[in-house]
Amino acid sequence: MIEERALRFAPLLLVLSVCAYAWTLGNPADWQMIDLKVYWSLAPNLLTDQLYSITMPFTADFPLPFTYPPFAAMVFLPLSALPWTVARVVWLALSLVCLWWLVRTALKLVAARLEQPFDVTWTRRALVWTALFLWAEPVRKTLDFGQVNLVLVAGVFAAMVATRQPVAGLGVGVGAGLKLTPAISALYFLATRRFAAAAWSVAGFAVTVALGFLASAPDSWRYWFELLGAADRVGPVGSVINQSLRGALSRSLGHDVGMSWPWLLAVAVSAGLTALALRAAVQASDTLVAVVVVQLFGLLISPISWSHHWLWVLPLVLWLVHDRRSLVLAYVWAVAIGSDLITFLIDRQPSIWEIPRPWPLAALGWVYPALALLTLAVVPKLLRERTPLRTI
Repeated sequence: MIEERALRFAPLLLVLSVCAYAWTLGNPADWQMIDLKVYWSLAPNLLTDQLYSITMPFTADFPLPFTYPPFAAMVFLPLSALPWTVARVVWLALSLVCLWWLVRTALKLVAARLEQPFDVTWTRRALVWTALFLWAEPVRKTLDFGQVNLVLVAGVFAAMVATRQPVAGLGVGVGAGLKLTPAISALYFLATRRFAAAAWSVAGFAVTVALGFLASAPDSWRYWFELLGAADRVGPVGSVINQSLRGALSRSLGHDVGMSWPWLLAVAVSAGLTALALRAAVQASDTLVAVVVVQLFGLLISPISWSHHWLWVLPLVLWLVHDRRSLVLAYVWAVAIGSDLITFLIDRQPSIWEIPRPWPLAALGWVYPALALLTLAVVPKLLRERTPLRTI
């Protein structure tokens, strides 16, 4: 078959894609990786109880603080021991491996749904998709910024689909201890009646909090009782790079909507669509789409969901292409994450802090949340009308 012959070149395609991306980056000594530099340079401040008191100068817009829980600083301490250039190379390599692992995990679930063995064909498909996804906007921005997203999403995804409940729960709990957003994953455990996994996730998260207090009680107290929930400390809510409902609504209405009635109404609609989609996924025993539905809901309702947080779209596209034959929606998502629309809109902002936008730009700024709402709305229909692709 044509596909099988083409897949022979999958390893070469991945090598060429990685080499091309590395060429665009240039000399490792010139890589910015601004978020990684925050982790690398500020994590040691945990040892002096000043983790949230010292910021890293960033002359373009604002000083960058450490915004994650104290446990995250503990995890980053070994990275801080490396020379800055070495740390950048190691982090890039780790992120690329996690991209492949994320794709592989999703495709294994798809293959299982199609009752096919995860053989060499699927393995090579994983290589091809990894090569393609390397150029998706959420992936490129994660790599360019040196963000933790790929490592976190790959780990949380693997944990959520693990068969052993302690492993699943502890993996999610530790992920939430690193960065709070994975906590939404507990909704998946509750929906699938994996109550032991949900309990283990709470226990795992509690351990990370306790370890943070052991490392620095003052920093932990400040984070959990003073800084938690301060979205403006994380960054500009109204910037187009924030693709949450709050960000999109704020740009449309011309002010930060906070938790006012427009946001509450949008969250209620999202919750309703999520409930219907999640119920359909659970009834269909479709693990992959159930996981993605929960994560899309988390991205929508979070105060800040940077465009590079939307890595969960990658397994969604794989599901749409290989399992549901929903090529129209898959193509729309591919255009959204494959084009540089977010960068285009960022370049047209007078400042990342200015919320009002001309209405065409404000409308375009809905791209990820609008597609997420559309996806949640059509998932039940897609699950009822299953027409899988056998070769793609």
